[in-house]
Amino acid sequence: MTEKKNYRIVLQPTHAELTAPAGTSLRDLLFEQGVEFPCGGQGRCRGCRVRVHEGTTEINAAQRERLSAQELANGWRLACQCSVVDNLVIELRQWDAAILADDTAFSFVPREGLGAAVDLGTTTLVAQLVNLATGKVMAVRTALNAQARYGADIMSRLQFATSGGGQATLNHLIRQQIAGLIRQLILLAKVPGSDLRDVVLVGNTVMHHLFCGIDVEPLSHYPFESKELDLQTFRARDLEWDLSDRSVIRFLPCLGGFVGSDILAGILATKLGESRELTGLMDLGTNGEIVVGNRERLFCASTAAGPAFEGARISMGMRAATGAISQAEVKNERLVCHVLGNAAPQGLCGSGLVDVVAAGLEMGAIQESGRLANGAKEWMLAPPVVLTQNDIRELQLAKAAIAAGARILLERSGTSFADLKELYLAGAFGNYIRHASAQRIGLINLPSERIAPAGNTALLGAKLAMFSLDGEDGSYTQLRHRIEHVALKADTNFQDIFVEELTFPSSNHVHS
Repeated sequence: MTEKKNYRIVLQPTHAELTAPAGTSLRDLLFEQGVEFPCGGQGRCRGCRVRVHEGTTEINAAQRERLSAQELANGWRLACQCSVVDNLVIELRQWDAAILADDTAFSFVPREGLGAAVDLGTTTLVAQLVNLATGKVMAVRTALNAQARYGADIMSRLQFATSGGGQATLNHLIRQQIAGLIRQLILLAKVPGSDLRDVVLVGNTVMHHLFCGIDVEPLSHYPFESKELDLQTFRARDLEWDLSDRSVIRFLPCLGGFVGSDILAGILATKLGESRELTGLMDLGTNGEIVVGNRERLFCASTAAGPAFEGARISMGMRAATGAISQAEVKNERLVCHVLGNAAPQGLCGSGLVDVVAAGLEMGAIQESGRLANGAKEWMLAPPVVLTQNDIRELQLAKAAIAAGARILLERSGTSFADLKELYLAGAFGNYIRHASAQRIGLINLPSERIAPAGNTALLGAKLAMFSLDGEDGSYTQLRHRIEHVALKADTNFQDIFVEELTFPSSNHVHS
């Protein structure tokens, strides 16, 4: 049998060198280097563009449809549509995105052994090893979710999962990846693996089902509900993990629809369920989750915000990494952009997108309707990065979905934004977004002093739950009974409110 020829692939600007046999998919090769595939490698978007400086790659119909003749001539290709047939020098964005971990101190009842908390996100994973006697974090590991090569957003992932054998592939992939992270934690901390007592995982409903082996088909179509939302408990042998069978692995319960245990953990972390005042929590990502309420009652909902807040489906969108425009402001009537890593601009991340549109509204470059002024098709931000009319539309859809969801939850609780005493913003986007810009585009109708970045509340909540797994009063099991899930699609007012929220405010007026 003839062995396949190996080829050398050099990546710029990192200068990493890879070796791969002929026929290897660039999607599989580059995913490990942090390149994302927003449409799951179907050739339906431009998110995995790379530039071939040396060597030959094929050009197919999908690339001719998505890339202009000039781009193709300049070496641009869709990585998901190419395989290795030559030695290559490839330029790709340097994805050095910061993934939020957590080192917040918290009160707990000490016990023996070690525990691992895992925040299983659609895009990223964070795992921490915790000394259960001291509460001290002993090691941290982060990674891109290996499932993302089959789709960057939840709906793309569901589409793959519900195709022939897709769910089994995703289930095996994520279980093995998390097992690997836990082994790395034990090695980093230089502790016996036999001391690991508990592993607590949190994530959205789709991640919950894909890890636990629960059929995701009901989540792929209206009414997007599953009946299998409860706590799932495993032993290491059930997952084929090479860990002591003393280890108990628990995936915390979901709240309804696409509102998962990451939001339950967020409620624990922010103590929303203990507040006398009306407070709220937002986790802004591809699937935006919202919670409002107090210690008497909490209402939660999820809304399909789309991936604009994470830089996806934006013409020059990227994650918050080297080369990304992450902030922008108006100075002397001109747009001034801040680029991460003090590098040449390469694209636009979610926080930068919000800033740029807010600045455009102030400058008159963008109208309240969302149209670019003077009939322009695009706006040059910092060469070569441009904002297109479609980019603005993607942001409008995302922010309208979030704003409409928040309004409906407040109405359901008999309150309004004026009554909301504090709003916590969870996750990386909530940590970096400028509040004034969020207000200006109509995403959050609150003054800055009532908005608080909360960091990785999912991870903190997972650690808190680790110390209350027996379900005593005050734990997540009691809290869950006081949370009502609201299905926004079934609300007769949602579509009307959503349409109202599509336009941008005429001024930066917020509830004081």
